[in-house]
Amino acid sequence: MNLNKKWFKLDNAGKLYSSTISSKATTIFRISVYLKQNININILEISLKNTLKRYPYFKVRLKRGLFWYYLEETDKNIPIQKETYYPCMNFNFKKSKSVPLRILYYNNKLSLEMSHVLTDGNGAIEFLKLLLAQYFEIKDQIKINIPSDIQISEETEDSFQKYYKRKIPGIKIGKTAFHFPFKKNKESIYSVTTAKIETDKLLKKSKELSASITELITALQINSIIEIIQKNKYKKRPVSINIPVNLRNIYPSKTMKNFFISITPTIDPRLGEFTFDEILQYTKNYIRQNTDKKYLNPIITRNVKNQKNILFSIFPLKIKDIGMPYIYKIFGEKNYTTGFSNLGILKFPEQIQKNIEEIEVIPPPSEGNLIKSALITNGKYTYLTFGNLTKDEQFETTFLKNLEKLNLNYELNTTKNKEKYPIFKLNDKKQKNNSTNIILEFQKKFHLN
Repeated sequence: MNLNKKWFKLDNAGKLYSSTISSKATTIFRISVYLKQNININILEISLKNTLKRYPYFKVRLKRGLFWYYLEETDKNIPIQKETYYPCMNFNFKKSKSVPLRILYYNNKLSLEMSHVLTDGNGAIEFLKLLLAQYFEIKDQIKINIPSDIQISEETEDSFQKYYKRKIPGIKIGKTAFHFPFKKNKESIYSVTTAKIETDKLLKKSKELSASITELITALQINSIIEIIQKNKYKKRPVSINIPVNLRNIYPSKTMKNFFISITPTIDPRLGEFTFDEILQYTKNYIRQNTDKKYLNPIITRNVKNQKNILFSIFPLKIKDIGMPYIYKIFGEKNYTTGFSNLGILKFPEQIQKNIEEIEVIPPPSEGNLIKSALITNGKYTYLTFGNLTKDEQFETTFLKNLEKLNLNYELNTTKNKEKYPIFKLNDKKQKNNSTNIILEFQKKFHLN
């Protein structure tokens, strides 16, 4: 540790992510904004420097301690890069000792990629808001008001530790869930599919069903996975969706670090046939009950207690690096089928909003859950994105067909759309040919030719 530089402890979730990073489980997630004009790189570079002055605890490197990783400030600049690789991939900040954050551009698209080692979706959104405000203040010579009451100590606190209650019993782990038996892509391929849905229509349908958007999308995903199991005669196991809950909506925290825990609505198809109405009713009841403090506190207790365990804490970091991925698999990803994250409504000041065409959020790839999804709402549209590490698109196609059955139409965007994504760099010719075949097949399914 360099005593002349500031350093920051990792939060409870960051400690786990720092030891589970791999070529597929990169811990990187992305938020993209499509502007109405191409990106001005020079202005963006200045905007990034100004933004990092406000959030200095994001300009850090991941460093090894004796027992845990930690974050240390760095003088290293964060370069603005042209997008060339699949989203959330080919970014080994741990090995390169670079900042776990990068800014990418492609024509009119600006993308912020961050590791969960640093923060969660809420922290990334706040960073992106200020970055865009700085950008348009310089570009349009205007003043944009972004509330910025600087409280570094509160913003860098580990709120898991703050709201941990030792005497509350921890929650038990779940049962082994169904996992997609699909063949993985090559290392650098993370395919993305985004459905652009009219927010008013989605809200109207949710209200008709007395459900929230999160409840409706979750129920549709469970229903779609059960259909896939039945169609392919896969071995039946519980279908469990991992849903991150933003704890800032429940506890009075201003932290810019990770502050979420996951709840896992689960339907076991071994118990019999389930109609969509039954799945939806169960999902509504489960989410509403399990987002209450009385049910969240035991999860916080379990997560914090595990890391406070004396026997575990005294293991050197080298041992933790070997054991943590295994622990995460056994006690985490093994127990859910997929992950779905709703980042909610992203609101910008009018001076920014008028320059935005579309938004997109891409979940971090995961070896334990090969297909994941994330949702975000901005203005008239809601964007639901699937990230897929496999060659199989049954989940996306089945889900979208079920969406259509509810008379919810959508516009489709994928990583095959060369207006919005580059022709990605691939490792070899064989991989490139495989990718081309996947593209053609997907275009046939959704009549994109």
